[in-house]
Amino acid sequence: MSMNAFRLIGDTLHVFAITILLLKILRSKSCAGISGRSQILFALVYTTRYLDLNVYYSLYNTLMKILFITASYTALILIFWVYRTTYQHKKDVFLTEILIIPSFIMAIWFNHEFTPLEVSEDIFAD
Repeated sequence: MSMNAFRLIGDTLHVFAITILLLKILRSKSCAGISGRSQILFALVYTTRYLDLNVYYSLYNTLMKILFITASYTALILIFWVYRTTYQHKKDVFLTEILIIPSFIMAIWFNHEFTPLEVSEDIFAD
């Protein structure tokens, strides 16, 4: 897999955004204004898309997968455990089910081969 300049720029901006999010939570000691439901969706996306860590493409690819998964679960821990008293549950009202349930159904219906890894990758794949 060759490095694409657009992918490198996109990954760099993505890592920068994740870093800003985590630093904002840690410095303010609050998760007010951050959607915990969105962070759950991010964690689900990264977990299902990057379950193929045993398939080696490149060191860069493997490290980015680990970084995205780790950062998303770190955000969840900060929001729902460390700073749970500052989480604004009543304002975080998006119905995540309207995204998760159809994605799950389509992943089962439309896949290349019916294996757990293939279905999990198709749930939130692009």
